[in-house]
Amino acid sequence: MKALLDKYLKVIDWYIIKKYLGTFVFTLGIFTVITVVFDIAEHIDNFLKSGASIKEIAFKYYAGFIPFYLNLLEPLINFIAIILFTARMANQTEIVPILCSKASFTRFLRPYFVSATLIFTISLIANVFIIPYTNRLKVDFENAHFSDNSDPSKSEVHMQLDKHTFVYVKSFDANAKTGFEFILEKFNGDVMTDKIVAQNIAYDSLKRKWTLKIFSERHISGLKESMLWHGISKDTVLDMKPEDFEIRDNAYSAMSMSVLNKNIEKAKIRGTGELTDMQYEKYNRFVYPLSTYVLMIIGVSMSSRKVRGGIGLPLGIGILLCFAYIVVERFALVFSTKGGAPALISVFVPNIIFGIFGYYLLLKAPK
Repeated sequence: MKALLDKYLKVIDWYIIKKYLGTFVFTLGIFTVITVVFDIAEHIDNFLKSGASIKEIAFKYYAGFIPFYLNLLEPLINFIAIILFTARMANQTEIVPILCSKASFTRFLRPYFVSATLIFTISLIANVFIIPYTNRLKVDFENAHFSDNSDPSKSEVHMQLDKHTFVYVKSFDANAKTGFEFILEKFNGDVMTDKIVAQNIAYDSLKRKWTLKIFSERHISGLKESMLWHGISKDTVLDMKPEDFEIRDNAYSAMSMSVLNKNIEKAKIRGTGELTDMQYEKYNRFVYPLSTYVLMIIGVSMSSRKVRGGIGLPLGIGILLCFAYIVVERFALVFSTKGGAPALISVFVPNIIFGIFGYYLLLKAPK
């Protein structure tokens, strides 16, 4: 391994890699402190009213908050780190001797790609395997302590449980885990075979079953039809949970990949309108880390030229471009979840747009 590294990475490569990763870690630490301080200032009243202990706040809320926002801001942090040390190298005339030593600009980019690959790998692993679990800590804490007393329940819910079973719930009480005006219909092809109508249906978390109360059953077999009225309760097993009737904007980011895949398969059958949201979350976990390469190319191309005024101008332009990337990424999410655009295409839109822009800057970079 050492022989392979010595073959492709020289002294100047290690010099750039150390500057890259050192500046990245330093900038990461600064952003961590800033985000935590601003969040404490924003939520200090919630912390005091909730009665949560310092241990819960530190090891539940901030254990999820810090990874989530550092991952969200990783493109910005990476971009700023690249511009900071590359512009400083250009300002101190360290890049000109490298390019004048018959090294191509592509060869000059090698240590940048090595460093970006390390950051990309860590970001990808965190996105897929770590952050969903830390987000669960944050989401559970927010749902328990940051309640705004608004009703998170859906109304007029139509849901398909399997190929033959459809349910309807007019309203749902999330606190009591009870649905009102429940209807279940079973079909054999296009023909209805069974229909159950209940005044309410309640979920028993211990039995993990639903209980029908004051309900009627209707059975249809060809031209024969029978109707049974019940004034008592009846337990039944249905492939649905109280969470299916609640609106949680942060729920999908707290799902592990296996749980997310299961919910995607269910959403394909149920047709509840949440399929695109979950697909975007799944694809974005793999695609979002690619911004490391895209913004690395833009950052190096912009800041490798020596300009008057030092690093101020490239840094200012770089920050604007990086915030533009985050805005485009948010717009892509809206176009996918609200506009009906395919999730797989939408997640690639920011990287494609800024990738083309980065390639143009790369062609114009000093050689």
